[in-house]
Amino acid sequence: MRHPRRLVLSGCLGALIVMTILSAVVGWAAPNLISRKWTHHITTLLFLGFGVWSLWDAFHDGDDEELAEVEAQLDADLKANGGATKEKNQDSDDLKKQRRPLLAQFFSPIFLKAFSITFFGEWGDKSQLATIGLAADENPLGVVLGGILGQALCTTAAVLGGKSLASSISERIVALAGGFLFIVFGIQSILSPVE
Repeated sequence: MRHPRRLVLSGCLGALIVMTILSAVVGWAAPNLISRKWTHHITTLLFLGFGVWSLWDAFHDGDDEELAEVEAQLDADLKANGGATKEKNQDSDDLKKQRRPLLAQFFSPIFLKAFSITFFGEWGDKSQLATIGLAADENPLGVVLGGILGQALCTTAAVLGGKSLASSISERIVALAGGFLFIVFGIQSILSPVE
């Protein structure tokens, strides 16, 4: 909400693309380290476990405190700026850009911050582990393409929609939908034969 959307979106998407590719590579290599049968069973358990975990979160967690913290920080930053106008900030940003080296202009501090926060925030997350498991059990190229498309849609909606999207879609509904989908994938994995 505070920085240029294109920089935030490109940083977040860049991190998610790198994370998805790394996860798929790990998932692709896993069957070479342990048997295909075991990776299939581990993937099935991951999907079912993540489904139950998401459903548990949907029914037992209150409103997300993280969103409230971010909103409070943004409000504090706006008050600290004393209501500085957007034009004044734009002029200041233009001067800073002229002083930066060429490579630093392509990788702005905002881009790098969005990239690093997203990359390390997603490390070990359910989506990363599910991508690893799915790539171990399915076609890694399809997993990468599907993962990138899904992450791109969600991230674009979050960056463009921001606060209005968060206020119109309940976290409980997102957790319920995610939990339901994970369980469906787990059941599908149980019913599919090990290749």
